[in-house]
Amino acid sequence: MFSSGYDIGDIPDDVFAVEAERLVAHPFTSALEALDATDIPVVAALPGHTIGGGLELALCCDLRVAAEGIRLGMPPAKLGLVYSHTGLRRFIQAIGAPRTRELFLLGRNIQAHTGEAWGLVSRVVDGDELQHTALELATELAGNAPLSVRGNKRVIRELLAADAPLDADVERELIALREACFASEDMREGVKAFGEKRQPRWQGR
Repeated sequence: MFSSGYDIGDIPDDVFAVEAERLVAHPFTSALEALDATDIPVVAALPGHTIGGGLELALCCDLRVAAEGIRLGMPPAKLGLVYSHTGLRRFIQAIGAPRTRELFLLGRNIQAHTGEAWGLVSRVVDGDELQHTALELATELAGNAPLSVRGNKRVIRELLAADAPLDADVERELIALREACFASEDMREGVKAFGEKRQPRWQGR
């Protein structure tokens, strides 16, 4: 695995809502913001399956190299989780709304080559070549003009950030929607079913 996502299956029922939300919110959000803010180009090498929050983490990197045969996925629909609006925006900016819908609403894992076609990864290589390819890209990045690389990365970041900011009331509503999912019966059932490798019994509440 590069990352299998959050491990929330062992959180006791009586504290699930509070602990699951706390785990998902911090310090992961701070890590993503740090990657977004750095002027230094970041290369992600994905040697194994990259799922859930791990996929968003990889998406924060400037270049992503995946090993042949790995899978990429976003399982919120299988868990009863409403994903953060900031995370969904990151996916929409990277792969467009139609692919984001497919990734999040179906909750299926996809092959690395499909991810390459979508723009989730920059390239797919044989597993034995992964480290060499990632280091080769990092070396090439390091050999480029620092002012140009940092400047272009800053321009790209600011252009993406300027893309249709949310109305404050709408943003509060989306945050409340996400927070409510942690207290839902469906999310507890989704996480339990995922861990037990069975179909969940959704209640819609």
